[in-house]
This record gives sequence, structure tokens and C-alpha cells, in this order.
Amino acid sequence: MSVFTLSAPVAEALAAGRPVVALESTIITHGMPWPQNLEMARRVETTVRDHGAEPATIAVIDGNLCIGLDDAQLEALAQTRGAAKLSRADLAVCMAEGRTGATTVAATMIAARLAGIEVFATGGIGGVHRGAEQSFDVSADLQELAQTAVTVVCAGAKAILDLSKTMEVLETLGVPVISYGQDALPAFWSRDAGLRAPLRMDDPGAIARAHRMRAALGLPGGQLVTNPIPAEDEIGRDQLAPIIARAGEDARLHGIHGKAVTPYLLQRIFELTEGRSLKANIALVLANARLAAAIAREMSALPKNLAARDRAPL
Repeated sequence: MSVFTLSAPVAEALAAGRPVVALESTIITHGMPWPQNLEMARRVETTVRDHGAEPATIAVIDGNLCIGLDDAQLEALAQTRGAAKLSRADLAVCMAEGRTGATTVAATMIAARLAGIEVFATGGIGGVHRGAEQSFDVSADLQELAQTAVTVVCAGAKAILDLSKTMEVLETLGVPVISYGQDALPAFWSRDAGLRAPLRMDDPGAIARAHRMRAALGLPGGQLVTNPIPAEDEIGRDQLAPIIARAGEDARLHGIHGKAVTPYLLQRIFELTEGRSLKANIALVLANARLAAAIAREMSALPKNLAARDRAPL
């Protein structure tokens, strides 16, 4: 008995060797309000299809790990209140208890790898939270990138995080961080985090080949591809810095901690930017979907005889 269920379009695409792009679901349940969350989810799936790949939105529904949702499931998830926010630690428990939950970057990577999906598009990854030297609040996304062989396309780590420390942890874990088309690391809503990227690549085909080369070398883990938000949609980091600082202070005053921190900060920043952050968020997710589809197309054209599952990790 399989621990996951593939939608018919995703199953057909995988069986035929056509490109597939995994999509997370916490952005639907925890990242945006109704009905913008459903509109965004549909637009992202359409964007992936329009650029030559099959979208596979991933979520746990009534205990079933669903890889690929139909429109009715997508709409129901977008209206679900109290959906669990699932990472590596609680994915199995949610399934065992027959509950419904949305997958974070880490959980989506796990599900994608189970299904044989090599490329995943998201908004921004989690990382090291500000004040982590006291709270030890570090996202499981970073460790997942170090051990699960999926190429993740994002707009950088979320700007609410300590980006320098996040990069240090990724370097320690041996995760390749590739900036697409520029030397600077992007910072989610902003094109430039003020940090130089350790790696730069300008070609989706080269990114796909690097993914397969890691497998050939027997290296565990995936790749992080950071794709800057389109210039016309960005909010500059100088504008954002005081807003993020105020949102963080509000979170501390209200005793927000753990998994509740990121959704609270994103909502507070939405309020403080009068909705600009949501517009930017949608734009960057769509841009990431386009790039991920291009990488997935290139990946599907490469031979799979050196796939990571056929090699023992170092």
C-alpha cells in the first residue's frame, strides 16, 4: 500500500517522463487570506502548465498524502480553517490521525522525493530566525535541503529572517545556493539582500545538469535556486527594514512563537505595507513557477541512469 496518492494528471506525467513541478500548500492555508489564496494557487498551477510542466500541489487531506490536487480539493483546502502546518516532525502524525494539513518546504520536499519529482517551486524558504541565539528557532527547511534530493526554486529566504545566519547554516550543511541571473542574493520581496551569492547560474539547463551531477557524485541533498522577484514588483530592502522590525516587535509583545511566528509576521507586514507585500508575494511565486518549469523541462530531457536513489550517499 502506497503512503501517497497521485492525481491522475501527475501520475500520467510521471509515467510518461514529462516534467512535473511540486508546489507547497502552506502558502495557501497560512500565507495568504481567502480568496486571494485560491486565486493565487490556481494562477501558479496555470503558470506551470503554460510553461510546459505539470503542477503537483501537495497536501495531506483527511490523512492522505495527496500529490496533485484537483480544483475541488484546492478550493476546499483554501477554505480550511485550522489546517496543520506540516514539516518533517509532524507529517506522519497528521497522516496517522487522519487529519488535514498543509506542507511546508520540508514536508513538500519529502513528498516530492517519494513521488520522484525533482523540482519544487515555492515563495521563500524558512531559515534562521532573528534572535535565534536565544530562541534556537531554526527552520527544518535547511536540514531538509541538506538531505533530500530536490531542486528548490524560491525568491530567497523570507526577509523576516536573519539572512546572514541562514546562509552560514546552509554553507555548513553543504547546500549549494545558486542565484539565478545575478550575483546578489535576493531577499524575498527585494531583489538584493545585501549579500553576495556563493554561486551564480544563468541557464535552467545548467541547473538541471548540476542536480544530476550531485546524484552522480553520490552527494545527498538538493539545490537551492534563488530567483529574484521581477523588478517592477519588488519592495526595496531599505523600505522593508523598519516595517519588518516593527512586525517583529509586535510579535514579541504578543508572545508569538514557534510555527505561529511566520504567519503572524507575514500578516502584520501585509497590514503595514497596505497590501503591497501580498502583491509582491504573488508576483515572486509566479516567477518561481516559470523558472521551475523551465528547469523541470531540462531535467526531463536528461538521462536518469545516475539518479540519486541509485547511489549510496557519501
